[in-house]
Amino acid sequence: MTPLTAPAPQELPDVFGRPARGWRRRMFDVIFGIDTPAGRNFDIGLVVAILLSILVVVLDSVPSIGGRYAGPMAVLEWGFTLLFTVEYLARLACVNRPLRYATSFYGVIDLVSVLPTYMSLLVPGSELLLDIRILRLLRVFRIFKLTLYIEEYTRLGEALLASRRKILVFLSVVLMLILILGTVMYVVEGPEHGFTSIPMAMYWATVTMTTVGYGDLTPHTTLGRGIASFMMLLGWGILAVPTGIVTAEMTARRNDRRGGAERPRQPARRCPACGSAGHEAASKFCKDCGAGLTLRPRPPLRTSGRDGRSSNRR
Repeated sequence: MTPLTAPAPQELPDVFGRPARGWRRRMFDVIFGIDTPAGRNFDIGLVVAILLSILVVVLDSVPSIGGRYAGPMAVLEWGFTLLFTVEYLARLACVNRPLRYATSFYGVIDLVSVLPTYMSLLVPGSELLLDIRILRLLRVFRIFKLTLYIEEYTRLGEALLASRRKILVFLSVVLMLILILGTVMYVVEGPEHGFTSIPMAMYWATVTMTTVGYGDLTPHTTLGRGIASFMMLLGWGILAVPTGIVTAEMTARRNDRRGGAERPRQPARRCPACGSAGHEAASKFCKDCGAGLTLRPRPPLRTSGRDGRSSNRR
């Protein structure tokens, strides 16, 4: 089975297989194509259907609307379910590797978007209506179908994937701070002020550092309030770190795409120790493991002599 990764829209023909000819090829160009008028109209119509189906689910959860218009809501819901079912079966029919599509990110999302409606029919007994309502709430996963039609979702996913190590290091530092400061608050405040255990103090530290502040646990001592004030100020800076990491990665990728059309792309430098690629031409050490990189020899400088002939000089 293939991993649930989301390929870029322009890579879909290569991933799932484009038929060579016939009606499957024509259907493929309409469903997966983004450069033809029929493909664009199909995508626009499907996006509108997804948004309307989400609106129906949201309105149906309102008691005054769902109770008064239960019949029309049910008809609309089944209409959208049948529409998405036909679309899912058409996608499976027009690709050369339907199993790969069914187990891909978009294939699973397509299945999850229609499965709760059919599962609600299999739950017997009127006493299980609450469980059926829970299944109906799962239909909001249809909103993930929009990721296929909006390229920025793919760009954001690429930036998050490229920043995963930095974000993991950041989260580990935050967890260490929460553990240390939570333990200190447990010692300073004690069970008499609500800090009954270190996990309870870590919960308070998490709420305080994220500047949420539920107020269910509050320090009562002067030292405890000073520590809480320090954690609140620290939280402002901590919240900006992951935003800066992802933003920097997205900016670098956008600059690479813009500069790729103006200058020839250099082959990615790969670390001989860990195999990490994508280093800059002037990098001397690996950005992931710190190992030394083999420097490329500088190209010779071309200068003009007195006779007008060019000569090479290092």
